[in-house]
Amino acid sequence: MRNAIFKSVTTRLLATAAIFCVSANAFALSDGRMAPAAEDIRPQETPLLQAFEGATQTRPGLSLEGDARQQDAENTAPAADDKTAPKSDGTNANPGGAGSTSAADQPSAEIIRDLSALPAPVKAMRERLVEAAASGDIERLRPLIEGTPKPPQIMNNESDDPIDTLKNFSGDAEGQEILAIMLDLLATGAARVDAGTPDEAYVWPYFIGKPLSELTAPERVELLRIVTAGDLMGMEEAGNYNFYRLGISPDGQWKFMAGGD
Repeated sequence: MRNAIFKSVTTRLLATAAIFCVSANAFALSDGRMAPAAEDIRPQETPLLQAFEGATQTRPGLSLEGDARQQDAENTAPAADDKTAPKSDGTNANPGGAGSTSAADQPSAEIIRDLSALPAPVKAMRERLVEAAASGDIERLRPLIEGTPKPPQIMNNESDDPIDTLKNFSGDAEGQEILAIMLDLLATGAARVDAGTPDEAYVWPYFIGKPLSELTAPERVELLRIVTAGDLMGMEEAGNYNFYRLGISPDGQWKFMAGGD
């Protein structure tokens, strides 16, 4: 009886042990089968993580576009202190720079109303011109043009013969209108311009050396003896006298007779 019970217990113990062994092997086999699967999954986690991490990083394309927009803005933005723009008028591209002279710094012409105060050579040439013009014979001007070391410039020397040039600017064939204009010019005061330079000259009428806006009423009347009221209005719009003018050098040489601008 005892032997039978002992055998039964032993058998059960062996069976239980066998079960544990089988279970352990089963778990081992199960782990062995799952291991490759786990290894297959883990390598895929890295690129997946990188994909999500990449989505949180700055996109290179956006950065370049931002840089491009910023560069375009810098290229198109006006300079803060650009003084080199160039003036529609051939004037200095850099006003106020070295060597430039403002209008306020320009020396004004000396106006001489008292003709007796003219230098003797200038006064003598003026008197000879008045005498020739008053004669009504334009040929009387020829000796004053051709008999000098440096002949005057007559209307930009538009003709080989200066007398013919003067006639061409006159309203009549004899040139008497231009003689009358010369008399009117020489009856006014003179403006001494470019004093102390090789271009120094005494120029008639003196209106070339004085702003028209500063003329007094008597001076405007004096100017209207030379030009019409319509001409004067045009000159005032332009800002300066632009009709005929005559110049004599300090040494008494007839320097030029110039037409209107």
